[in-house]
Amino acid sequence: MAGRKRGAAARRRQAARLKVGVAGGGLALVLLAVFWPAVRPYATGALILGGAAAAGWWLWRTDRTARGRDRQWRQEEAVKAGHRTLAEVDAMTGTEFEELVASLCRRDGCTDIRRVGGANDNGADVVGRLPDGRTVVIQCKRYAPSSTIASRELRDLLGAKVHFGADVAVFVTTTRFSRPSERFAL
Repeated sequence: MAGRKRGAAARRRQAARLKVGVAGGGLALVLLAVFWPAVRPYATGALILGGAAAAGWWLWRTDRTARGRDRQWRQEEAVKAGHRTLAEVDAMTGTEFEELVASLCRRDGCTDIRRVGGANDNGADVVGRLPDGRTVVIQCKRYAPSSTIASRELRDLLGAKVHFGADVAVFVTTTRFSRPSERFAL
């Protein structure tokens, strides 16, 4: 019952506001008609400024929409071309990440690329040849973004470089390096 009374009261208030609005609008039209010769230059200027503002807003909005569509199209094309988002890479298994790194090496012109990761991989996950003919050994670590790469893992990569007789050693990761590992790499 209380809900109906509030609803009826709200409708009455809305009707009263509508009457005041209509009366105010009518009064404004009458005053505009009476004072039209004096108000005409201001009204014309207001219409021109309003039109220019509306056209500017429309152009700005159209530009934003077009840029958004272009950005979305570029992202879709990047995914079609084999690029991955960081969220997609973070969701991969270690083996999938190694396969992704191997496919990126092949895409960039490396030859004889093969994934050797797994148990007893001697510290290397991907081995092959760079486009200039040098041999490369790659260690892949797909860790959570909050973790760090310890220096022992870089020492393992150095051992893999020696074991495989590689010219270049590369460490690919989804996280950051600890300070001791950065010092070791330098």
